[in-house]
Amino acid sequence: MSKPTVLAVDDSIVIHHMIQRALEPDYEVLVTDNPVDALAMLNQQPISALLLDVSMPTISGLDICRTIRNIPQFEHLPVVLVTSRDRSFDRVQGHLAGATDYLTKPFAPVQLRLILEKLLPSA
Repeated sequence: MSKPTVLAVDDSIVIHHMIQRALEPDYEVLVTDNPVDALAMLNQQPISALLLDVSMPTISGLDICRTIRNIPQFEHLPVVLVTSRDRSFDRVQGHLAGATDYLTKPFAPVQLRLILEKLLPSA
């Protein structure tokens, strides 16, 4: 049985490493700091879940989430916003953009794993 593939989109290399350490070896983890590359990667291979930073220099994670939700094949893709924005308003914005879940930075590795286990029960 193959491992679920998680794509993490964040402009921080530190966050890339944190996510990789938290999820490997149980998940295949792909990372990118470029939202456009992330969209290309989604179309090139099966992705089980997407982790999106909200605050990125070019395109916000909220905009990426909205874009993905408008593509029928990604309508049900689990999208977790991983962000330092923790106000109620931010969470509502994330929900309205189509996020499946919300994880606040800094996070404990176990928090990320629990969210993914809930979203990908067969993992």
